[in-house]
Amino acid sequence: MPYSTPFDRALPHVERKPSLLGLIRDDIACVAARDPAAGGSIEILLTYPGVHAIIWHRVANRLWRSGFRFGARFLSWFARLLTNVDIHPAATIGRRFFIDHGAGVVIGETAEVGDDVTLYHGVTLGGTSWQAGKRHPTLEDGVLVGCGAKILGPIVVGKGARVGANSVVVDPVPPGMTVIGIPGRIVRDPADRRRIGGRIDLDHHLMPDPVGEALAELLDRIDFLEARLAHRDGRHREEECHEHA
Repeated sequence: MPYSTPFDRALPHVERKPSLLGLIRDDIACVAARDPAAGGSIEILLTYPGVHAIIWHRVANRLWRSGFRFGARFLSWFARLLTNVDIHPAATIGRRFFIDHGAGVVIGETAEVGDDVTLYHGVTLGGTSWQAGKRHPTLEDGVLVGCGAKILGPIVVGKGARVGANSVVVDPVPPGMTVIGIPGRIVRDPADRRRIGGRIDLDHHLMPDPVGEALAELLDRIDFLEARLAHRDGRHREEECHEHA
């Protein structure tokens, strides 16, 4: 056990920020757990544009926070040129961040992304105001956003939530919920989720269809009412026949 003085023990615990190299190492390692096609670390480092984009962003973000704004913006532009992923250098991104395929992803200036977040290609974390200040969404830990989804405005997508492909989300999402559609609607409770040993659920085709379910319920109701009306008309005709007999 390392030596400590009473004064040291009286100090509040301060969590040390991870180093830049440690963040990048985590970003590379998390790919294997989320992409069945991933090979070794060298292959991931050399061939994944999403990994390249986050590496460039982590460097640009350090420059931005150190006051080197032009250098950060230039590096961000260069990364976009190479990867087709546009991340503003001021955006805050947590640990083990994964952009699968990478193409067409846009992350705005005041966006905040927690730990263990996964984005697919074509995702936009966009703003909805010309005013300065918080304009972009916050994604808490463990959020998964399907391809082509747009999350707009200073809203919060809660921990462990899922956003379906091509959804447009403009309202806050509670933790653990699933959102699909335009505009996005909450359609599934976390209790209904498939569990696959802690790994990411890639069965995006199993998204519920609330519009289809509502239409099916309406069709069932119409069938029931038509059958009831036909039965009532039949009884009415029988009564008329008995009266005329």
